[in-house]
Parts: sequence; structure tokens; C-alpha cells
Amino acid sequence: MRIVRFQYGSETGYGLLEEEEIAEIGSPFVGGEEFLKTGRRFPRAGVRILAPCTPSKVLCIGLNYRGHAQELKLPLPDKPVLFMKPSTAVIGPEETIIFPPASRRVDYEAELGVVIRRPAKNVPQEKALDYVLGYTCANDVTARDLQSPTGQWTYAKGFDTFCPLGPWIETEVDDPEKLQVKGYLNGKLVQSASTAEHIFPVAELIAFISACMTLLPGDVIITGTPSGIGPLQPGDRFTVEIEAIGRLSNPCAGEG
Repeated sequence: MRIVRFQYGSETGYGLLEEEEIAEIGSPFVGGEEFLKTGRRFPRAGVRILAPCTPSKVLCIGLNYRGHAQELKLPLPDKPVLFMKPSTAVIGPEETIIFPPASRRVDYEAELGVVIRRPAKNVPQEKALDYVLGYTCANDVTARDLQSPTGQWTYAKGFDTFCPLGPWIETEVDDPEKLQVKGYLNGKLVQSASTAEHIFPVAELIAFISACMTLLPGDVIITGTPSGIGPLQPGDRFTVEIEAIGRLSNPCAGEG
């Protein structure tokens, strides 16, 4: 199932995408496995699709593809490289990535996003996927020139609009380690790899992070980017495409 978060007039809600209609549901982060439908339906063309959830935090993993570590000339990590993006960085499909004046190089990074369904603390790896609602597309936008000199990954990656998510949460993914992740810059393929190349799989990441902090319903883990990262320019459009999930596309602009 594809869960969307949408705006209809002044109302905001969650729904199940069913062909060209959205069947409204209550919060997908409460209750059992079945989603409670309200009975209201909306035409897809008549709503605005928002970021698929409102995370309290976005947990990010660096250097989780061997090819990406090699292109940065960095050693493979022994443990996951963890940093965070604030909730204020999150935007949805077709929202604009805004370049901050402080940076002279803003990069794209196509990634798989993992959406947490229920509180997770000290979760064993073998049960970790039980805490996942579903998967989404993510773009770990990075002010690259502010990352390298200082080593401050959160600062370089935490600007407003630097975490596009969407277009929905796909709940029916057989294996998150067998998905093709692609990134397109203005329609040209620039990134492509399978999540089978993850150094640390999704279940291990959930166990690792939840040993440190409680993951809350709606929190998102973005799982690292393949090789092929590169700069964006105002006027560009970057699209993340993940097999069995969908496509997330965002335009870029300078501030003001």
C-alpha cells in the first residue's frame, strides 16, 4: 500500500493512494496493522501531496555504500556513521530546494528512506523490521563546502529544505536490501546502485540507532547514498527513483 500525506483545501491528512483517488485514513502510526478509513475520498489531482510524514528527527547514515566511500577516498567504516537532520529540513515532492548564501556548493544524494511506525528502543536486529511502517525516497542535500573543512556533517546537511522526502510511504517491500536506487539530474542518470551494496543493512541500522536513542513514530532513517554525487545549480531538478517505491522530484533555487 502507498500511504500519502496530503492537503485538501485547509485540511491535512493521511490516505491510501488507490489509482487516481485517495482514501482518507486516520494516523498510520497508531492502532494495529489495518488502517482505519474515514469513508472520505479525494481525487488525486485535487490535492497537494506533502512530505509523507512529520518526523521528530531524521537519522542519516554516511558512507553506507562501498562505491561512495571510494569516490570520497575514505576508509570503510567499522560502525555506522550517524548524523541528524532537523525536522525543519524536511520538504515534500515538488517543493523547492533552497541554496543557502553560506554555501558555494550544494550536492544531491539519492537515498532510501525508512519510516518508523512505533516507538523503538534497544531493538534486536532480528526484530528490527517489525518496527518499520514502510519505505520512501529521500535526497540528502548537502552543502559540501561546509562539510569537509569542519567535519560538521549535521551543519552542512541540516539547512532548511535539505531533506526532500516522498512521494509516499510504500508498505509492501519484500526486501529493503534488494532495491535499485537511482538519481537523475535534469533527466540524466547520475547515480545507480542496489541497496544490496549497503555496508550496514536496514535492520542493523535500526538496532544500532535504537541502542542510543528512542525512535518515535514517523521518524525517518535515510540509509546512505551510492557513488556519483555531484553539485546542483539553481534551476536544476533532481529526481530520486527507487524500485518498487516511486519517484521524488524537486526543483532547485537560490535564496530569494
